Amino acid sequence: MIVYEKSCFWYNFCMFRHIAPIVLLLISNIFMTFAWYGHLRFRSLPLIVVILASWGIAFFEYCFQVPANRIGYNCYNAVQLKTIQEVITLTVFAFFSVLYLKEQFRWNYLIGFLFIILAVFFIFKKW
Repeated sequence: MIVYEKSCFWYNFCMFRHIAPIVLLLISNIFMTFAWYGHLRFRSLPLIVVILASWGIAFFEYCFQVPANRIGYNCYNAVQLKTIQEVITLTVFAFFSVLYLKEQFRWNYLIGFLFIILAVFFIFKKW
């Protein structure tokens, strides 16, 4: 394993490859959550309107998600990328449901998230 100094270009490049996919997936999932669930606050709108609006929002989701996976696949495998995405998705959705939809966060949701964190451990652990 090569160790780079923190001021080294290659160190910064390697950090970018590991961090950029996570940041891009976070942004992507914010768009995705609004595309999939944002319309629930506007139930009086016709279905075709919310479908078209969701497609418009989903376009921006893909503008972040595709580069995230393209960059991320250089340092994570596909299962790890999917796991990162799912953890981000559930985290974003937990905040979205409480802050935007005004739903209550319950203790059993927390237990479920803890099991997902356990899954992350098993997926990323080098055996």
